[in-house]
Amino acid sequence: MATTEHGTAQFRPASDNSLLIYFDQHISLAAHQQVAKLLRLLELQPISGIANLHPAYCSVLVKFDALKLRHDELENRLRLYLERLDEGSLPEPRHREIPVCYGGEYGPDLAEVSDTHSLSAQQAIDLHVSATYIVYFLGFVPGFAYLGGLPEALATPRLPMPRRRVPPGSVGIAGHQSGVYPFATPGGWRLIGRTPLAMFRPDRAAMSFLSIGDRVHFTPISPERFAALENT
Repeated sequence: MATTEHGTAQFRPASDNSLLIYFDQHISLAAHQQVAKLLRLLELQPISGIANLHPAYCSVLVKFDALKLRHDELENRLRLYLERLDEGSLPEPRHREIPVCYGGEYGPDLAEVSDTHSLSAQQAIDLHVSATYIVYFLGFVPGFAYLGGLPEALATPRLPMPRRRVPPGSVGIAGHQSGVYPFATPGGWRLIGRTPLAMFRPDRAAMSFLSIGDRVHFTPISPERFAALENT
């Protein structure tokens, strides 16, 4: 399958009914903003035949109805959208605060992460809460936000063997990312804490607590405060 270029973007057929558009090979704020602008344009002016959009750190996977569109036809139409990315501005990002109880039963991997980087547990916590994280995209399960901006001093590989069950609300790190598990699922991220807030609730108008483009801060809380806030 051939890859074609348009400015800083590249197009590549990903299957018989999907087209991948990527803006960079590495995570960057500039690529994220291009992704967000394209999503916004397609939301405001949808293309008939597109079934779904799957954003990632530097790319958008466009799923389409192969009975209505061909790869080359969709690419040509999307090129026109790319030429207009700078016509409008993105909405002002929301700022979200997530309280976290760190370590112990809430963050069973905090000690290992701290030891890996020759830090005390408190130094690791201080580093984690010092950053402003950006929600680059949501995926894996509903409400799971991939957060870029983890301090380099905390970057840690995933576990060699995923856990069979990660409790909901668990705050993890993997590589240069952080994230919060909305549900109890298997997972291989290093768990350093847990939030009492529900990341995804189908009974809310905005089911996911986080959205693409949000800025996120974590704040440390005590076990007592965790219990008081649980399920809010």
